[in-house]
Amino acid sequence: MSGSARPLVGVYSITGESGNQVKLPDVFRAPVRHDIVNFVHTQVCKNARIPYAVCRRAGHRTSAESWGTGRAVSRIPRVAGGGTSRSGQGAFGNMCRGGHMFSPTKVFRRWHRRCNKNMRRYAVCSALAASAVPALVMARGHQIRDVPEIPLVVSNKIQGINKTKAAKLALTALNASTDTDKVKATKKVRVGKGKRRNRRYVMKKGPMIVFAKNQGGFQGFRNLPGVTLAKVSALNILELAPGGHLGRFIIWSEDAFTALKDYFGVFGKEASARKYKMPTPLIKNSDVTSIINSKAIQAITRPQKSKKPKKGVSHNPLRHNPTMFKLRPYEFQRRRMVAAAIACRRGLEKNGQLFKQKPKVKKYPMKKKAYRAQLKSKAKAAKDAKAKAAKAPAKKK
Repeated sequence: MSGSARPLVGVYSITGESGNQVKLPDVFRAPVRHDIVNFVHTQVCKNARIPYAVCRRAGHRTSAESWGTGRAVSRIPRVAGGGTSRSGQGAFGNMCRGGHMFSPTKVFRRWHRRCNKNMRRYAVCSALAASAVPALVMARGHQIRDVPEIPLVVSNKIQGINKTKAAKLALTALNASTDTDKVKATKKVRVGKGKRRNRRYVMKKGPMIVFAKNQGGFQGFRNLPGVTLAKVSALNILELAPGGHLGRFIIWSEDAFTALKDYFGVFGKEASARKYKMPTPLIKNSDVTSIINSKAIQAITRPQKSKKPKKGVSHNPLRHNPTMFKLRPYEFQRRRMVAAAIACRRGLEKNGQLFKQKPKVKKYPMKKKAYRAQLKSKAKAAKDAKAKAAKAPAKKK
């Protein structure tokens, strides 16, 4: 997925009037890889952590020793002495009152994470490309319905605004003040202990303003709620994609926007300001659905295969009666006859009568040898009669 592909972007004055146009840098057409952005944000975010740990002697500031076995109590160390409720109480264990915690925290834990520079720059390219897609910017929660254009480029006069009042008027003229007003309404007291650790309030993120130089603009915009300020030479993934979520609303000064070509270069060529070559998208047109459904592709594709009927569940006929009745149609009648015979036998036994089975009819009514001889004689007689009929003269009509 790549970002915007417009060739030119309009430049607006601080009063909201459109002026000249500048070419869109290739970095805004870089691949949008949310997986890389999320991974890099997670790794880089860990580098701001401050090591913490409990005291090395915590839970061991008492003289305690196990009583051993034979006293019908557990072998946990117990506080020595007498004359107080503390004596004899368990100590040291994580299940004891005043004992140490399980797996005490250490300051030599691996707090920080290393992340490759190339991957960090890839994440920055993806975040910049996502900032040029209005759908992603709106999905992140920014109010940009009335903003004239995305990405929003303003003349270099915005870099010299050193008063908050003038900065507010400039954002209002650009229809970007709706986003800062929304941020102001989200300010609330932090949940947890941080409220008493010099970070009492939390609020959402608003627009990010990128300058090429600080000509007083940092002083003018820094007091507006939710606004983040940055230089184009030091773009940070933590600010371009807060929380690892793509689509930050960015306002560019004209010089900062044109300087992106120096820091990120163009496709296939190295940047001039630093040694870096931008990632190339795998596909130029991300609308795969229209490509597949085009007449040129559909003309060479094979016809759709008919769906095979789903194979039914196979059952064991010895356990599943419907399957047995399909395989042996006479099975149902046989079972009825067996049940009737059993019922008849039980009825006779109940009345004190003996149940006698019918004698089996012999297949051969006489002995086998005599029966076979009889069959042979009959076959011979039939053969002789046939031969005699063939020798007899035919009758004249």
